[in-house]
Amino acid sequence: MSTSVNGNGALSATRQTEISQLDRVVIRFAGDSGDGMQLTGDRFTSEAAAFGNDLSTMPNFPAEIRAPQGTIPGVSSFQVHFADYDILTPGDRPDVLVAMNPAALKANLADVPKGGMIIVNTDDFSKRNLVKVGFDGDPFEDGTLTSFTVHQVAMSTLTRGALEATGLSKKDAERAKNMFALGLLSWMYHRPTDGTETFLREKFAKKADIAEANILAFRAGWNYGETTESFATTYKVAPAKLDQGTYRQITGNTALAYGLIAAGQQSGLQILLGTYPITPASDVLHELSKHKNFNILTFQAEDEIAGIGAALGASYGGALGITSTSGPGVALKSEAVGLGVMTELPLVVIDVQRGGPSTGLPTKTEQADLLQAMFGRNGESPVPIVAPMSPADCFDAAIEATRIALKYRTPVMLLSDGAIANGSEPWLVPNVEDLPDLRVEFASEPNATDGSAEFWPYVRDPETLARAWAVPGTPGLQHRIGGLEKADGTGHISYDPANHEKMVRLRQAKIDGIDVPDLIVDDPPPTDVGGTPIRGKARVLALGWGSTYGPIGAACRRVRKEGMPIAQAHLRHLNPFPSNLGAILKSYDTVVLPEMNLGQLAMLLRAKYLIDVHSYTKVTGMAFKAEELQGVFTDVITASSSVNSKEAAK
Repeated sequence: MSTSVNGNGALSATRQTEISQLDRVVIRFAGDSGDGMQLTGDRFTSEAAAFGNDLSTMPNFPAEIRAPQGTIPGVSSFQVHFADYDILTPGDRPDVLVAMNPAALKANLADVPKGGMIIVNTDDFSKRNLVKVGFDGDPFEDGTLTSFTVHQVAMSTLTRGALEATGLSKKDAERAKNMFALGLLSWMYHRPTDGTETFLREKFAKKADIAEANILAFRAGWNYGETTESFATTYKVAPAKLDQGTYRQITGNTALAYGLIAAGQQSGLQILLGTYPITPASDVLHELSKHKNFNILTFQAEDEIAGIGAALGASYGGALGITSTSGPGVALKSEAVGLGVMTELPLVVIDVQRGGPSTGLPTKTEQADLLQAMFGRNGESPVPIVAPMSPADCFDAAIEATRIALKYRTPVMLLSDGAIANGSEPWLVPNVEDLPDLRVEFASEPNATDGSAEFWPYVRDPETLARAWAVPGTPGLQHRIGGLEKADGTGHISYDPANHEKMVRLRQAKIDGIDVPDLIVDDPPPTDVGGTPIRGKARVLALGWGSTYGPIGAACRRVRKEGMPIAQAHLRHLNPFPSNLGAILKSYDTVVLPEMNLGQLAMLLRAKYLIDVHSYTKVTGMAFKAEELQGVFTDVITASSSVNSKEAAK
């Protein structure tokens, strides 16, 4: 035995527990949507980030504001994967499940691997609650949990006991049981605690009694771990060896907001976000509204159409217009996006995709808006499409979308999704000196090609085909733009058939000519299980876009570890495609393309490059698992090898 200062500032006896060193752990907190699981998971994640672990998270919560209590549809969960090395996903299965009630256990039990740890709040395991979610008997006694390491903890009772002196009601005291769970897990995994206590004091600064109650519950959970005989082992995960620099934990939506702020600073333009709240894009508005000091204006409009209308008007006025939404909002904004194509004004349209159609699955993820982004407007109205691949990558994707919008005077679709938006990971804060110069030159004098002292809005840059951009009110540069077809150069309304065809082809040529970086292929020399290099290039290419990057990358690592060669490439630019994409696709025997839709990118690639694509699709509202894709890739490689062997035998 030894002594230490406990969470209440007093000395307590500390048991000598066995410490197990791990390289990675996946923990899932699960309970009712009102149990604070998102806050609990976020705080554990923050402490893991502060400790220096690499991490990835997966929040999962109901769409209803007040989901049915104690039911499976009402379960909210937060999964965090932290490690001492570079990781790519939130993890396939939780090593530890913290279940606050029977519904949380029932909803998540199938994901826990045999031998995994389950910590349950036994106070909620009444017969009534068990029957409500379909348990025929007591899972602690009927053999349901015999394959797992189970710890039964009366969290509600222990939390009430810890807060008895505060004078809070029984109901109010029980609300802090999530902090008890957080304290217990923080003790178990040797997480720092000062950050959480500081956070709670700041979060409840105007309610000191609530802040103190949560801190007491957090300490009680920590002390319970130290003093109970139930936990014989604690665990440590060392900090990850990451590139040097300053890191912070960041979600995709926050990274998008920061990228837009940086783009505004690098361009010298005012940013106006015209938007309407919609899940899962609303946090972009919430974050940008905090940064008015960076010349950011946020306008919460009465509807989606007004939001994009304000953004487009801001661009006409010489600012950078941004609008954010999800799939249903893109449908409403489509006419205004077409107006942006016709007026050739810079505009960034952020689509944080979710399950559809219609309202669909507001809090789940999907990649089913690609064809909508590509073709979802009347007439020939092409727009560039950029897709980030991870939460941290949203920062760079926002800057890239802005670069294209400003340089080529066009609306740009930025396709994020729910997994990226709500997930988090460490972000290496870039040096300002490394950010691109996005400054633009506004027209300052007449440019008519007929020698008159007039300003013609559709005189184009010969390299980019972007039209001149003049700020309204500039002396001598009066001009008119609008939704009717424009005459080349002058911008006058024109119904001439030949002019219309010319303008349509010019707008298409402008998008086709956007400078897009070449696609990079990760095709390392594979090794067999014994570590001996295998000669020969991979015959199978795993291709992806958007948030599938993590699961595809993790699956490729597993396949290569088994000694099977596989190449990986990931598309950020979906319109136009990188110029070397066709050659890359044709250089592999098989291209396998996982998508969270019914094969939208696969259809585009087949049409453009006339190659077959092995399309693997999923539309469950949940992200791919690495083990799932590992099986797909292994089967494809095996089939490809078999075909090649037969051809060689001939």
